[in-house]
Amino acid sequence: MLDKMPNMDDMTALIGQSLYDVWQKLCAAIDEKYDMDRIWNSGGKAWTYEYKYRRDGKTLCALYARENCVGFMVILGKDERAKFESGRSEYSESVQKVYDDSKTYHDGKWLMFEPVDTSLFSDFMRLLAIKRSPNRK
Repeated sequence: MLDKMPNMDDMTALIGQSLYDVWQKLCAAIDEKYDMDRIWNSGGKAWTYEYKYRRDGKTLCALYARENCVGFMVILGKDERAKFESGRSEYSESVQKVYDDSKTYHDGKWLMFEPVDTSLFSDFMRLLAIKRSPNRK
């Protein structure tokens, strides 16, 4: 956990206004469909901040920020990978490429989208729906 959560000014100074707008739009899209706990953490070695969506001890996804860069990560477990692979053709080529290029760990395939492209938001929402059905009407 962070001692101090970054505010709008902190984030804008770090990633710039245009990327902050992308960050805000992605958060709004997730918030519209999911009622989740939102947790700020340090971003480890590669990132300044991590903003994680979690519920009942399970992570839905995480957004990452560092200087002039935003990332979006979804981890697909074994069953979730099978669901993705069965509907693979419904996703854009760039999402399929990230999937193919992502390393598979013991807990799943870690898909990191960086930079975040707003044209992929509908694909992102489909990936999240594989992990968990939206819980907001």
